[in-house]
Amino acid sequence: MTQPDERDAQPSVQDVALIVGGGLGISSSCARLFAKNGMRVGIAARNPDKSVLQNLEKTHGVRRYACDASEPAAVELLFRNVVRDLGAPTLVVHNIDGRVPGIFRKGITEADPGMALDTLRNSAFSAFLVGQQAARLMRENKLNANGAKGTIVFTNASAALKGFPSSGAFAMACHAKSGLAQSMARELMPQGIHVANVPIDAAIGWTQEDGTRAHRVAGTTVDDNMADPDCIAETYLQLHHQHRSTWAFEVVLRPWSEKW
Repeated sequence: MTQPDERDAQPSVQDVALIVGGGLGISSSCARLFAKNGMRVGIAARNPDKSVLQNLEKTHGVRRYACDASEPAAVELLFRNVVRDLGAPTLVVHNIDGRVPGIFRKGITEADPGMALDTLRNSAFSAFLVGQQAARLMRENKLNANGAKGTIVFTNASAALKGFPSSGAFAMACHAKSGLAQSMARELMPQGIHVANVPIDAAIGWTQEDGTRAHRVAGTTVDDNMADPDCIAETYLQLHHQHRSTWAFEVVLRPWSEKW
């Protein structure tokens, strides 16, 4: 296996970040933070015309892309367009958990097989497609000052660590995503590509118009009992900036008060 060569290291150039899965929470926080740190940023979603994504384009210069990340041809086209518009990506974040409405709180004998398959396609299969395209491009990148050719981050959930009752389809998808990330890390890290799996064991409290943070189901945050997506984004940026001598693979994020 080819090892990264320190002699190939290049002075830092502008990073290109691609976030796959666009919404109000982690994706938006990542887009804002990455752009503020001088990156060229693209964000992909099935519906790129969401108001939150249009606002990111206006305020931070983020490029919007339409992509169904569960479709191989769509993902391949996405990466071609990003290379054309922004350059080869050096940071890719897969931020799709894949859950479909109605999949939770269903016992194994009641769960709909079609919903289970859709969840798996949206989550683990889309992560495979995105990871595959990212790896193909990053292998051709020059090493940066930290000895890396790029970073691939997979957002995951606590179901990647423990299968909860009446949540078999989601647990299956999250475990599959973790297995993919681990296999990719063992294959790609020796080639200079940092791969990280980030299970988030928390409800995520999005910032509301009045400045409070809240989750659509869990309610309003109290005493930092929910994860702040801005802080999650900071962790992702830290992962990207890690030196290869201390690369982290799995980073589990949870609030200080979370019972686990």
